[in-house]
Amino acid sequence: MRRGHFSPNDLPAWCVLNDVTFIDVKVADISGRGYGLVAERDLVNEDDNVELPTLLTVPRDLILSAEGVEEYAKENKNFRQLLDTAGHQSNRGDILLFLLVQLVLSSPDYEGGQGPLTPWTQYFSLLPAEVPTPTMWSEPELSLLKGTSLESAVSAKLTTLTKEFDDLRAKAAQLPYWDELLSTDETITVRDWVLLDALYRSRSLGLPRSGESMVPCLDLVNHSSQATAYFEENEKGEVVLYLRKGCAVTRGEEITIDYGQDKSPAEMLFSYGFIDQSSTTSLVLPLLPLDDDPLATAKLHAFGTPPKLELAKDENDIPHWTAPFVYLMCLNEEDGLQFRVLQETDGSRHLKMFWQDVDITQVPNTIQELLHDHELHRIFELRAITVVLNIIQQQLEDLTNIQGRTQGLGRQETRQAAYRLRSLEAAILDDSLHVLNEQTTRLLQDEVVVRYLESMEPEPHNTTAEAAADDEEDFS
Repeated sequence: MRRGHFSPNDLPAWCVLNDVTFIDVKVADISGRGYGLVAERDLVNEDDNVELPTLLTVPRDLILSAEGVEEYAKENKNFRQLLDTAGHQSNRGDILLFLLVQLVLSSPDYEGGQGPLTPWTQYFSLLPAEVPTPTMWSEPELSLLKGTSLESAVSAKLTTLTKEFDDLRAKAAQLPYWDELLSTDETITVRDWVLLDALYRSRSLGLPRSGESMVPCLDLVNHSSQATAYFEENEKGEVVLYLRKGCAVTRGEEITIDYGQDKSPAEMLFSYGFIDQSSTTSLVLPLLPLDDDPLATAKLHAFGTPPKLELAKDENDIPHWTAPFVYLMCLNEEDGLQFRVLQETDGSRHLKMFWQDVDITQVPNTIQELLHDHELHRIFELRAITVVLNIIQQQLEDLTNIQGRTQGLGRQETRQAAYRLRSLEAAILDDSLHVLNEQTTRLLQDEVVVRYLESMEPEPHNTTAEAAADDEEDFS
């Protein structure tokens, strides 16, 4: 759907009308970073300052949260119908429906009849029509992610967004106005829904009182790991941006906040469309059960959450892996892992998981700790490391095989982000491979492991005696 226009030059007037206060800062176009906040004069916050310098205050009624959505639904009966018909599944989904309405209300194609405008209607037109998150990349650009941890994540997200949009169209079919926009004329497409999701993911933040929310004007503040400001939600419900203690910002310098230093490069790219140079060196890969495991379905059900493998480097730059489900992958009934279906008095049936006859259904993530008390825990550790080693080897192979076939694909900034991700993930995969190979070598030298492996070897056959026996039993 065509977007409305709202110039940043008109933002000061909008702020005055809606009680948004900027103090000694202003919105400016930052080269290579879009809009941001810059200081209008030299700012200093000494460590011993009692009163924190306030840079921005946004009133409670502008905060787009679950509460804000509900308040708008009380004012706009048309939105109430849409919300009751297609919403109430999640806070995120309800906020996306609110943004969808603002997309319509702010469009030059809007002909009226869908309720009153809000401050967000005009502000929505200031938000970008393109967000550099991978869900908005073209097909050739998405191929740049092959072999990375984002390849499956982005594919799954796009599938989810398409299903959400199809469900929205089906539910809104009973609302003539929305049925016409979504299905008959297709004025609103799945691409619009993907944009709304990208805007939400890249601009939402967690507030202590309001929960996950979008805050106008604060969402213009860019990220830096060396942030000069931070925000809080005060007792009035206002969101306030403060200058950090010990910080000094010169006139014309950008004001920044920290989006989260513990986010991996893939998380930063997925949510915000860029990778911070100081992003934590880590990655997360989905886990699938072993192909020949007869207990695979039961293990997935008992584990409860989608299993994953996380690789992360510590303060000494040494990689470590975390994957509780891997230990379940390596266990079978002969080891002492069992599943039982128990029927309650009300007729309901529940799958229970047992280790050594102890019910561990409620604590599947603790399986690694439970194995430490077993006499074969080094064997189980070797199995787990072998599984992880194979996963990492395959991931690294997939990552390197695509190298050289991505030249010239997509936009320059997209290529740079994808190459940066590929480089960082290849490095941690390669380092993890070396560490795991060393761990495997040490375990293979362990006495318990050696004895166990020797006991698994088949008894040697006496081929001479067998041949003689065959000659004697020739009944021809």
